[in-house]
Amino acid sequence: MGIFDRFSTMLRSNINDLISRAENPEKMLNQLILDMKSNLAKAKQEAAAAIADEKKLQADAEALKKQAEDWERRAMLAVQEGRDDLATQALMRYNEALQGAQQLHETWVKHKADTESLKGQLRQLNDKIEEAKRKKNILVARAKRAEAQQRIQETMSGMNDKSAFESFDRMAEKIEAIERKALAAAEIQAEFQSDDLMDQFKKLEYKGTADQQLMDLKVKMGMLSPGTRETKALGSGGKKGDAKIVDEGGEAKH
Repeated sequence: MGIFDRFSTMLRSNINDLISRAENPEKMLNQLILDMKSNLAKAKQEAAAAIADEKKLQADAEALKKQAEDWERRAMLAVQEGRDDLATQALMRYNEALQGAQQLHETWVKHKADTESLKGQLRQLNDKIEEAKRKKNILVARAKRAEAQQRIQETMSGMNDKSAFESFDRMAEKIEAIERKALAAAEIQAEFQSDDLMDQFKKLEYKGTADQQLMDLKVKMGMLSPGTRETKALGSGGKKGDAKIVDEGGEAKH
């Protein structure tokens, strides 16, 4: 499994773990970005190690190539000196070094292609993380809006609960019943504490006062002369209609 396969596996594992725990969306997104950065840092370290290996392969291939060139010069020198035996041995070393250099070069070319691919994937992952950081604020805002809508719906659902309103109405009826009982008790108490005879005299006194006010009003309006007065006959046989008007000379008029 390559480093980026492991990176993707770890990232998916962390994401699934956070989502399954249903944590706060903002905290979850922040943690996801931290995990992405941490895994990216590890991937960069492994990619750097791969690049270092690629450079060592290149250096080893160039060193063997140089050895092959050196043995080729020695073989040429031996031929010039008439030492074909030495030239033959030098050419054998030359072939060995050249073959090794070619193999290392081929390996280096393939490894270099891999490291270039790794660099490209690292850049892509880094760009995705930066994009995730930009999207985080939008996702957090959307999550908060969704939470607010959920709270509103829960509140409205609670307000639609008829039991609370029914309880309120029952309490209001109970209070009204208590008030009615209190008024009835006060009325009964007032009935037993009142003096009926005194109440009747108070009514008569009030009526006499009203009659006197009516007499004064008629005088003021010119319907009666100032020297006249209206009296009500009182006694055992007196009735409400037996009123007499007495003038100043003492004569009674009906």
